[in-house]
Amino acid sequence: MVVSQQGTTAPAFVQLVAHPLRWKLLTALADSDYRVRELVTLVDQPQNLVSYHLRQLRDGGLVTSTRSSFDGRDSYYHLDLDRCAQALADTGAALHPALRRDAAPSIPAVGQWNRRINVLFVCTGNSARSPIAEALLAHHTAGRVQATSAGSRPRPRLHPNTVRVLREAFDIDVSGQHPRHLDAVAGRRFDHVVTLCDKAREACPEFGRQPRRVHWSIPDPAAAGDTDRAGYPAFRRTAADVDTRIRHLLSVLATDHRRRVQP
Repeated sequence: MVVSQQGTTAPAFVQLVAHPLRWKLLTALADSDYRVRELVTLVDQPQNLVSYHLRQLRDGGLVTSTRSSFDGRDSYYHLDLDRCAQALADTGAALHPALRRDAAPSIPAVGQWNRRINVLFVCTGNSARSPIAEALLAHHTAGRVQATSAGSRPRPRLHPNTVRVLREAFDIDVSGQHPRHLDAVAGRRFDHVVTLCDKAREACPEFGRQPRRVHWSIPDPAAAGDTDRAGYPAFRRTAADVDTRIRHLLSVLATDHRRRVQP
């Protein structure tokens, strides 16, 4: 048991993340969603040990898992960054009241970029998850980041609930937008490529100049059903999940910018 100098038990978060292997798993999942076998390779530890510590992190509320829509026998693990941030804030407050959660780094204005960072979001149909991500990144950065989305098998039009949820929850109008195929962006340069669909992750091609690749394992909200009662709540949950991930992505983009402008 970890004990502070004052003799009180350290917060549960500190005890949970203090284990070296659990910390390695957290740092890997902070970058992308992964399957167990991928984490086994990344941390170079036996699968039974990795599974045990993933279970500890999941029981502690820091990690969640979702069944893969590409292969139902697999699951993707996801780090709940909001939960981690809150736990860190609570830990700081327990140590000293002057310690407070810092604000996320801001994205510089367009004129401050050496070259605007380009981010591509990919799902299968480019009708729900990836256009939601594209719209929210453009919204949160006021166009200071070039956001694009595409699909491996694009549908003829955006899902009506995509248009509705962005309008009602974020006051964003994408009614004039149409899905595009990955082939349409094959020759472009991207700094970050984010797949939001397990099937699209397997089909996503390589891009030149080695963009940073990450995966967000997010179920297709359109699979919840066609009725408003079944379908629209799924779109609201998806939009909320994507919005949380986008807000955390801003810190990564701001860090990327700082690295670019350093002499």
